[in-house]
Amino acid sequence: MNGMPLSPVRVGIFGIGLAAYWPQFPSLRDRLEGYQRTIVERLHTLGATVIDAGLVDNVSRAHEAGELFAKERVSLVFCYVGTYATSSIVLPVVQRANCPTLVLNLQPVAALDYPNTDTAEWLANCCTCCVPEISCAFARARVPFQVVSGMLFGDERVWQEIMEWIQAARVRNTLRDVRIGFLGHTYPGMLDLYSDFTRIQAQLGVHVEILEMEDLQTRIDAVDERDIAGEIEEIKGTFEIAEPGRDRISQPISDQALRWTAKVACGLDRLVNDFGLGGLSYYYRGWNENEFEKICASMIVGSSLLTARGVPVAGEGDLKTCIAMKIMDLLGCGGSFTEFYAMDFNESFVLMGHDGPGHIAISQGKPLLRGLSLYHGKRGYGISVEFNVRLGPVTILGITETADGRLKFLLAEGESIAGERLQIGNTNSRIRFSLTPADFVNAWCTEGPTHHVALGVGHQASILRKVARLLNCELVVVG
Repeated sequence: MNGMPLSPVRVGIFGIGLAAYWPQFPSLRDRLEGYQRTIVERLHTLGATVIDAGLVDNVSRAHEAGELFAKERVSLVFCYVGTYATSSIVLPVVQRANCPTLVLNLQPVAALDYPNTDTAEWLANCCTCCVPEISCAFARARVPFQVVSGMLFGDERVWQEIMEWIQAARVRNTLRDVRIGFLGHTYPGMLDLYSDFTRIQAQLGVHVEILEMEDLQTRIDAVDERDIAGEIEEIKGTFEIAEPGRDRISQPISDQALRWTAKVACGLDRLVNDFGLGGLSYYYRGWNENEFEKICASMIVGSSLLTARGVPVAGEGDLKTCIAMKIMDLLGCGGSFTEFYAMDFNESFVLMGHDGPGHIAISQGKPLLRGLSLYHGKRGYGISVEFNVRLGPVTILGITETADGRLKFLLAEGESIAGERLQIGNTNSRIRFSLTPADFVNAWCTEGPTHHVALGVGHQASILRKVARLLNCELVVVG
């Protein structure tokens, strides 16, 4: 679903043990190193590039392992706790690596055979012994870490957890390479949407490319008839063209309107390619049907096509939601520009959607094009996109800012359910959450959200928690 390749992930792994054990129990070290090789092999199958520092059992080896990880610029460090080791030989590794650490507390057996287990056998299974000690050292040293506990063999829950951490690291790395275009300005008066570009780059690494309307206009002007014809063919193959509905502002789609929409879509493609954009946030009011008003009024279709190709486009100049859409798309679950439309107290759902671009790759059925004689609250008229997000589990992700300027993630899991929806040229879906509509909206608004979210398919709370953790952003799950 995403059009931008995820950045590769380099991970470091080191095992730990106490040097005093080796002469006392001659086979213990070989056994632990064998367990570590098992983990390394599994990490390779998850698509990570693995830097193996071997087994660390003294401070000198810890320094060497940390320097190796720093040199190789790993994104995550895995500390495999094979047996007891002092925290003093663990902390230097992660301090030098300077990246988040997963402490792998993976016991080889489900339970000890207590009457027949000697000290050597116990030491080969006592990984949990020093995990609290290591956790204390990390916490006091302000090292970001997470303990992953379970069984070394046959415990797929553990490997699902590890896989999600690797995926989250890929998202974080990719965000650092993303250029999000900001075209025009934010919709005037929407205080929740205003963003500090410097803070966003400082916290997420995302580069914001400030664009002028002329940047798009000149590229639209350069589009030729062959490009327009090809774009019209793509549009007709992607969308159904709806007849005018009961809404008084709906109207037929003329050949002239379709041609202009296709030309603007071609210009958008050129803008994205020329500036190397991985996303775009836009709004421009225009005036009295001037050129810029005509352009912005006809960006919806091209923006929806771009969003489906992994270049999310957010309307109303909402940069933060564009980033949320990008995160969802990188996870392969879509991320459609959405807001709260209405509460349904009879069937207990929240109607959610938006005028403007949507993620048509997660549409339930073929999306529609509907002609509108005006856009409510905006200038201009043209062709809009209408669809329902795919039925089944869904997640909404919002990014807001706290009073002290920190980015904050809000998410909720729900279900997209079948039923009648609005036929007004907007995306709109029935989303049922675990709370009643009133309780959900109350709980959501308590967290100080923006009024837009990215709506994606599937339940994504588990991996989004990890993404937020790696980005050092607060995350609140509502409901």
